Order: sequence, then structure tokens, then C-alpha cells
Amino acid sequence: MNTRFSEAIVRKKSEGGIPVIPDIKCVSPKEGDLLRGRDPVETAKLLAELGAPAVSVVTEPINFGGSVELLRAVAEATGLPALRKDFIMDADDLKRTKDYGADAVLLICAVQPEPLLFKLYEQTLSIGLEPLVEVHTKEEMSLVKELGARLVGINNRDILELEKDGGMVSVTGRLAGYAPKGAVLISESSIRSHGEAKQAIELGADAALVGTALWTSGDIRAFYTELCYGSAGGGTNRRG
Repeated sequence: MNTRFSEAIVRKKSEGGIPVIPDIKCVSPKEGDLLRGRDPVETAKLLAELGAPAVSVVTEPINFGGSVELLRAVAEATGLPALRKDFIMDADDLKRTKDYGADAVLLICAVQPEPLLFKLYEQTLSIGLEPLVEVHTKEEMSLVKELGARLVGINNRDILELEKDGGMVSVTGRLAGYAPKGAVLISESSIRSHGEAKQAIELGADAALVGTALWTSGDIRAFYTELCYGSAGGGTNRRG
């Protein structure tokens, strides 16, 4: 199995600071246009230079304005392990994910019926992608244990509400203890500050995935660095 995505998180965490995975997202169903004239690929390159361990790309076109072409462009421009975030429903979606340069793909317990989830998980492994299995409830975490997932996302929001509900980092704390032993955990959504990113790590996550808050910040460079290290913290931490 390709584990490039999860290995990048573990390596970054060992170096100090908080591993923050930037979510390259063009539109928020709640906030509207997130790019505001910025180039998503150039922004992704900036975040890679600032030390992002990996990158997430939202490819769903209708509600989030994404595309697989954007996925490929970001993966090629940054050289980072890339996660495709979308509503994956069949083997063709998985093949397209790999063909367009992703290392990992999001599988969402709340979206895929249980038999389909198990089938997609096995198909993901068989073609050399790393599955990130996303949960929002304790019941969904039980499915993750059955799968034996090694990379788990805890969504602090209900994905079925399309970002229009509230979300609290405490959801990560409520569910992290039920995750498979040794799994790499990512706290997703509703992380708006270094304090909340730090809280997610303290509650059991290995990394934080941040999208909307990054794009709506006044200065992406400064805000990303603050998320990782705090307002006084670690400079640009450039790769290499």
C-alpha cells in the first residue's frame, strides 16, 4: 500500500510543531468563493514552501468548485503527497483519483453504505492508494475498526450538512480514543486558530486539516505559520 501521505504526517510531527494539512478548496457552501482572485496552485506552492507535510484537494465541482484537473496541477506543482477529497462512489472514481496524481483518497462513512465502504476500501488498497476513512460518530468509528483502517479522519462537522452546521474540536476528543490502535488520526474542519489546532493534537490527533479558515484569513502565509507554531513561533520552516 502507498503510505506516502500518512508517513509525511508522522515525519512532520516528529520534527516539532503541529502538522497542518492545507485544504485546497475553491468554494465553501457557507462562505462562498474562497479564492477571491488567488491562484489555488500558486497558493499550494506557497504552503509547500512553508513546510506543509501534505496537501488536500477538494475536487467536488458542484458545491465546492473543484476538479480533478486542479488535483493534478497541485500535486505536480508542490511534489507533496496529495489527498483527493470528494464523494467517491465506485472503482472508476478511484482509478481517476490515481490517474490524476493523488496518493490518498477520502472515503466517508456517512456517505457510502457499509457494503460499498468495505468494497471501496479494498479496491483503494488494491490500486496502490492510501484510504483516509472519515468518521463523525462513534458508530462510524466502529466501522473503521472493522476495516482495520490505518489513516482516519475525524470530521468535527457533519459532512451531510455541507459545512453549514457548527463544529467543535471536542468531537475529535470524543472519538479519538475509539480509533484503531496505531492509526494516524487527522482532525478535520472547524479549526480556526493555533489554539484549536493544538487542542486537536492534545485530544489525540496527529495532524489538523484546515481549509476555510486558511482561505478567509487576511494573510495565508502568516496564518499558516501561526497554525503550526503559534503567533511567536517557528518562522517559515521551509522544506529541505
